[in-house]
Amino acid sequence: MNNNNIYAVIVAGGQGTRMGTAMPKQFLELEGKPVLHHTLQAFIDALPGVHLILVLPAHQVSYAQMVLQTFPARIDLTIVTGGETRFHSVKNGLQGIPEDGIILVHDGVRPLVTPALIQRCYRQAVEKGSAIPAIPVTDSMRLINDEGSEPVDRSQLRIIQTPQTFRASVLLPAFDQPYSEGFTDEATVVEAYGDEVFLTEGERSNLKITTPEDMMIAAALLRAREIS
Repeated sequence: MNNNNIYAVIVAGGQGTRMGTAMPKQFLELEGKPVLHHTLQAFIDALPGVHLILVLPAHQVSYAQMVLQTFPARIDLTIVTGGETRFHSVKNGLQGIPEDGIILVHDGVRPLVTPALIQRCYRQAVEKGSAIPAIPVTDSMRLINDEGSEPVDRSQLRIIQTPQTFRASVLLPAFDQPYSEGFTDEATVVEAYGDEVFLTEGERSNLKITTPEDMMIAAALLRAREIS
């Protein structure tokens, strides 16, 4: 693979509100290192030579130095200021990426993503144009309506994860369209532009850290990986 043409846009705009901490959750310590360190390291391990683009709110840019200091050597990292919404933050991170590249967009607070998943998304995006990791729903689901609620066939549902991965020629023009409130992730942006997106198998351990309980689970999973 030509890693000189691979770009990972890591979006980290959390405020830590649900964590109940003053420190934004992407900078909290997880097994001795910031959450973002683990996230960035996964991409470095999976795709050596990948261009890392870290998107942060303007008032959090100064925290980035804390993360960089946890790496023993210099890493290829560009820091970009985010925007009003996730769409605008990702759009800022895409600036300057060539159209012949492959782009992986990932949540900064998914630090347990494995190199295997990253590589699987990359390979499928090269082949099909996109790769959206997804996992089956295991809980029973109900749809709320005016009459109350009704059961939903969970076999038809999937939980969407990141890194959402695309050929740059697919993703870049999609982000040139006007913003819509329906843009909840990169896949919805690409679909609104008229392109089909393709799912790939995600990982149940690829959790998004939102609450203190998530931090506890992530720490336990990291320790288990070190033992195995």
